[in-house]
Amino acid sequence: MDASSDTAPATPAAAPDPTAPEQIAPGIWYVPFPVGHVYLVRLADGGFAAVDTSVPGSAPAILDALTAIGGSPDALRQIVITHSHIDHMGSAADLVDATGARVLAGAADAPYISGTAPEPPPLTTPKEQALLEQVRAGLAEAGTPPLRHVRVDTELHDGDTLDDWPEPARVLHVPGHTPGSIALHLPAAGVLFTGDTMGLGPAGPLVLGPFNVDREAAIASFRRLAALPGVDTLCVAHGEPVRTGAARALQEATPETDWL
Repeated sequence: MDASSDTAPATPAAAPDPTAPEQIAPGIWYVPFPVGHVYLVRLADGGFAAVDTSVPGSAPAILDALTAIGGSPDALRQIVITHSHIDHMGSAADLVDATGARVLAGAADAPYISGTAPEPPPLTTPKEQALLEQVRAGLAEAGTPPLRHVRVDTELHDGDTLDDWPEPARVLHVPGHTPGSIALHLPAAGVLFTGDTMGLGPAGPLVLGPFNVDREAAIASFRRLAALPGVDTLCVAHGEPVRTGAARALQEATPETDWL
């Protein structure tokens, strides 16, 4: 459960805005939701992968977006979950039921996603705690369906690659937000899927994602991503994706002072 900015958090809702998917890079589409965006990626075999699944109840809108870009439910081959929070894994079980897609996630988060172990709570600053209570209240007011856990078919580790993507997608283990958070880096395309290691507010710079289980580890993970060469597009889950100038935005970020 997450938000993207310590200055302008979005009001949570269970249902997405009726916004069509938008192509932000070759073979990559951005599907905006009020809480927890989804990205669709065309695979080498013509199928698709979804990166994250937003909150419970979002599967119909994700499938509509897939249809809008020329896919069909059975074309969804993979669901890559960047971490175990409800606004990222929330609709994975429904999507698996509808499509038969395989679920991939960081190995350390797999027990939380499958429901075989309780998810560790975040250690929040006072500013984060106030936002967390606002997010929880908004989800409840919106009538968000209960979370359904889902089996993880493939556990991902640092240095793994997803070879069936348009180019090999490198898996980066970026702990701190959760123990098993991952990012996905497409070096040739200059694209980085960040999960909630970072986010972008409507009028602010890149910030450290709030609600971390280990703030110092999360900052170290942020700095690791910021040091990647050639990143031009940031596929963040909260706030607008950064389509150009990502390298400068990463260099100018100050995660050490966020949320204090």
